[in-house]
Amino acid sequence: MNALTLPDIAAQASPSHHPIPLEWVGMCGIALPVIFDGQRLSAKADAGVSLDDGNARGIHMSRLYLALELLERETLSPDLILQVLRHFLDSHKGLANRAYLKIRTDLLLKRTAMLSPLEGWKSYPVSIEARLKNDMFHVELKTELLYSATCPCSAALSRQLIQQQFARDFANRSLQHTEILAWLGSTKGIVATPHSQRSTAQLRLRFDERLKDLPLVALINNAETALGTAVQTAVKRADEQAFALANGQNLMFCEDAARRLNQALKRSPGIKAFHIRVIHAESLHAHDAVAESLFNWGTT
Repeated sequence: MNALTLPDIAAQASPSHHPIPLEWVGMCGIALPVIFDGQRLSAKADAGVSLDDGNARGIHMSRLYLALELLERETLSPDLILQVLRHFLDSHKGLANRAYLKIRTDLLLKRTAMLSPLEGWKSYPVSIEARLKNDMFHVELKTELLYSATCPCSAALSRQLIQQQFARDFANRSLQHTEILAWLGSTKGIVATPHSQRSTAQLRLRFDERLKDLPLVALINNAETALGTAVQTAVKRADEQAFALANGQNLMFCEDAARRLNQALKRSPGIKAFHIRVIHAESLHAHDAVAESLFNWGTT
């Protein structure tokens, strides 16, 4: 039997007596490389289309798979994703009017320490979801940032305890500069420290579809600058001390973090809507403190 006579089961009529269209048919977890910010990254993709012809047996999954080859050749962008989705629909004329694509990868960015010349890599999970229906194109990007958050309430309570200890240790005494300096550097003097937590900012972003590039790196940099205490990579003691200073001067509740990110994202070009969720993994409690902020989320 030659290739021209191989049976095409997908093109045959459905054996079901009840023609039923399907919302999504495709493949999940397809391994492929993508190009982003000059990096060739390992990714996983979910690709699918609707099956609107209820009488059809199925779709042509190999056509979706082959269309994904476009992602290997060019930098990931809204236009490239739109091309892939159009290929999905062009290869399924008469069967589908909706196309879907989801790409998951990890973006690696090299980060310099706060003071020393040390550098290290940070990984940022990235998920891009896109769909095309009746020439209406929608693309959404998700990523996460890790940062340190020091509790303002805990800091105030710690300062009060230090004041009380100072009053006890130096009551009715003349103050000597050297003695006070030694007291401040001792565990006897600094009797309490505020609690901090490793925190997560989950960002969901909808971009202007006319953008030629996805400005993810600039967006991450802007968001981390707004938060002020992004987690570090390689550090020396001087960097650790600088980080402690940054935390002490950058007290924030989860509400503060959400508002900072709101303002930073509104200033970022190309973003038409966003959903922010910040999670402070409490060190005082067994539960988390969470805040969310939206912009144009229900209107796009």
